[in-house]
Amino acid sequence: MTLTSPAVRRGTAGRGLDKVVGTAAAAVADVPDGASIAVGGFGLCGNPVVLIEALLAQGTTDLHVVSNNCGVDDWGLGRLLGAGRIRRMTSSYVGENKEFERQFLAGELELELTPQGTLAEKLRAGGSGIAAFWTRTGVGTQVADGGLPRRYDGAGGVAVASPPKEVRTFATPDGPAEFVLEEAIATDVALVHAVRGDRHGNLVFHRSARNFSPLAAMAGRLCVAEVEELVEPGEIDPDAVHLPGVYVHRVVEVGPDVEKRIEKRTVRAAPAAVGRPGAGKEG
Repeated sequence: MTLTSPAVRRGTAGRGLDKVVGTAAAAVADVPDGASIAVGGFGLCGNPVVLIEALLAQGTTDLHVVSNNCGVDDWGLGRLLGAGRIRRMTSSYVGENKEFERQFLAGELELELTPQGTLAEKLRAGGSGIAAFWTRTGVGTQVADGGLPRRYDGAGGVAVASPPKEVRTFATPDGPAEFVLEEAIATDVALVHAVRGDRHGNLVFHRSARNFSPLAAMAGRLCVAEVEELVEPGEIDPDAVHLPGVYVHRVVEVGPDVEKRIEKRTVRAAPAAVGRPGAGKEG
């Protein structure tokens, strides 16, 4: 599968180091059906929701999405899922989305479950030109031995199961140990959300939104970043850059008021006022 736009192949949108695109729709307009897409974020934190909505609006379908999870039923990647646009997910957690469960058990969706740290390293390796790596995570389980359901047949049976992976023994400081070979992930496109970015594509992520976003960006042959604040080159302290612009090909400003949601809001009663009669006494 090849992205057709010459600007995608050049990676600079034909305008030198200025990578700013006017709208989210224009930024993803040439993402074709069948593309593989790495998407940043963790839960709903750091989701590139404006770019996701642009993909939804233009009708892109048959997608293979690589992301820690698939949003919730009515937000984030869950919007693409609910519209039937995702063919396959590579994720580490999918427990917040009832429609995901329904599609998976009905045989409508393929799923490659991957341990969270392994998924992060797969993306980092893909962006670093590393073909594969050895890890102890998953040894002795179906992750290494194979047999994890990837697609059901809709009647309770497994139509496609994960294959076994290569396992080798290596010397370690604690003695010989088995390691499983995990292949890197490189995708056609990456979509990420950053709190700040400049015209050269240097990005700053807000706190925990830094989780998977730099890794997803690295893994994409074309990386599109939505930023809440667009600044001029040089306005971001080099020490504050979380992702260098060399990994980013298009930047679209979405403003600070972009909607953000939380999967589950938990609150507790305010603590008792200091000095209130009886406060602090055991009863």
